[in-house]
Amino acid sequence: MKWGPKIGVGVALLAGLVAAIYVVWVIGFGAVLSAIVRAGFGGLALLCLYALSVFIWLAYAWYFLLPPAQRRSLPDLYIARLVRDSIAEISPFSPVGGMMAAARLMILKGMNTAYAAASMAADATTEAMAQVVFLAFGLGWGFTQFQHLQGSGPVTRAMVAVLLLAVPGIALLIFLQKRGAAFAEKIAARFFPQVREGISFHAAIEDLYDSPSRLAASAALHLLAWIGAGGGTYIAFLLVGGKITLLNAIALEALLCTIRSIAAFVPAAIGVQEAGYAMLAPLFGLPAEMGVAVSLLKRAREIVLGVPALLYWQAVESRKVFVNE
Repeated sequence: MKWGPKIGVGVALLAGLVAAIYVVWVIGFGAVLSAIVRAGFGGLALLCLYALSVFIWLAYAWYFLLPPAQRRSLPDLYIARLVRDSIAEISPFSPVGGMMAAARLMILKGMNTAYAAASMAADATTEAMAQVVFLAFGLGWGFTQFQHLQGSGPVTRAMVAVLLLAVPGIALLIFLQKRGAAFAEKIAARFFPQVREGISFHAAIEDLYDSPSRLAASAALHLLAWIGAGGGTYIAFLLVGGKITLLNAIALEALLCTIRSIAAFVPAAIGVQEAGYAMLAPLFGLPAEMGVAVSLLKRAREIVLGVPALLYWQAVESRKVFVNE
């Protein structure tokens, strides 16, 4: 049995937990807890309902990326996307694991296997495209707000570097997906043996990327979802007693999402997210403890939404096993 990758994930998760505890300890557990209590169960419920509404845009982004003949019902895509994010947010699996689970769910709902696998890769790419625009806005607006603050220089330079690297990075990703489709098909076949039957993974990738209109629609809808995530941050700060404008909240979320992307190797960005909010909140005139409180409030929201989604996924998989026996 090979333990290398599992040990790596375990070490990253442990390091993240230690970092999260350290951040809360340094800032002050009492101050963080006080801010969370201020939000209350009603505030958490509001945050959950708002997050569920943002998933509609993510489901539509996937829906319009697919060729009309391959589209499935929006509720099925919605639930699959919720499962995908839940696995990435509250389980020790990587985002890739969430994508595989979402693809499997859609295969069980009748989607062609090659398109289910290929659309996951393409959807992640259009989401990254939208994130570049989101980061550009966050940098542009954020710079006008905290350029005069001491200590903001390193943050700004790091984000600019990420932005400059992101564009060629996405172009390279698309190139590799199209040129390396044969290799990707071998990888996909390990998870979805049916991918060798009927339409090839390579043909599905080509079909998805040969439609600029569908790619643009998917990217635009992902951008709306990213902006919606900023709206969720705005609500979360209001719930814990923070005073922040909507534009500042969106910009803060854009910068935070970039920090999370850089530390994608840490499961669920444990510790990274908490440190990121603690670092960014003061740049927008908010105390660090409120930033950590918002992070923990969002963690609670992810658990409330993620556990039912994961139970649904397990139920579907179990039903499939029993049917095949």
